[in-house]
Amino acid sequence: MATSLNKADLLKTPIHHVDITKHNVVALVDAMKDMAFTARDLARAADIFARMLRDKDCGVILCLAGSLISAGLKKVFADAIRCNMVDAIVSTGANIVDQDFFEALGFRHYVGEERFRSGMFDADLRDLHIDRIYDTLIDEDELRICDDTMKQIVDDLEPRAYSSREVIKEMGRYLERQGCKTADSMVFEAYKNDVPIFVPAFSDCSAGFGLVAHFHGRGDGPKVAIDSGKDFYELTQLKIANPNTGLFMIGGGVPKNFAQDVVVAADILGHEVPMHQYAVQVTVADVRDGALSGSTLKEASSWGKVDLAYEQMVYSEATLAVPLLFGYVYHRGDHKGRSSRRWNRLLEAVPVS
Repeated sequence: MATSLNKADLLKTPIHHVDITKHNVVALVDAMKDMAFTARDLARAADIFARMLRDKDCGVILCLAGSLISAGLKKVFADAIRCNMVDAIVSTGANIVDQDFFEALGFRHYVGEERFRSGMFDADLRDLHIDRIYDTLIDEDELRICDDTMKQIVDDLEPRAYSSREVIKEMGRYLERQGCKTADSMVFEAYKNDVPIFVPAFSDCSAGFGLVAHFHGRGDGPKVAIDSGKDFYELTQLKIANPNTGLFMIGGGVPKNFAQDVVVAADILGHEVPMHQYAVQVTVADVRDGALSGSTLKEASSWGKVDLAYEQMVYSEATLAVPLLFGYVYHRGDHKGRSSRRWNRLLEAVPVS
């Protein structure tokens, strides 16, 4: 029984983040070009990603959905920021706050024993203040510290409406002041490299608990608020300033649609910008239930969002496909020579009344 074990017994083997710099997969992915099914799709996606990076005019937007950081992909994305492979990120809150920022505070995710996947021991885990993410475990007491830290960051801000990007930048500043407790953090690397991170549903994560506590503590006084409209406006300004763009989407949902929609938003603002020229999506979602996560990139073209010349769906679980795709372009050196766009600086010059 899980109850026969204490918390220390269960939280002893940390998740290790895969290091694409140590594994040259170029020959393997190239060999997949002459295979079939998902292997060939992945090889074509790798080629599109490489083209995206070699196109010096292309701004690359990385979209993240699903539990990716807890699964061991954190270093892939931190390296991508360091190597100028991405210029902006649109993500779910869990990846950025509950997982990446959480680890930057010095905490870890842990390998769960095989038996916990059954769900039969979830009540026992709850009694021990352990949360389960499929086959991964996390300390709920440490998550509460993350919640409290977010409240502290928000409490220190001037009461007004902020985009999620602005608050996440403050999270990076906090790590700079207090010391980042991990060698690889998306939030910290993005802060240092002026890469904007947007979380359109910012309250749907540990940040939301911090905001709830902030609102409660302020009572009738002035408060910090998250303005999703400002998020959308800022990302649209990036598309207007850099019309040639490419999307690398992992999962779907809000980050996928949010990033695709900036083409339409720019048109509404009176700017004729091209569709996203390049697009890759890694997903296990299906089109048959009408879900946005599984809607094809060809379908997005009917909305005027994605060009059909260089688009590829890869139906694969992210922890399998993402190291191959990012490892491929890294070891080929397709990112070399790309300049840092430092879009955070651009957005700080954009007035929003």
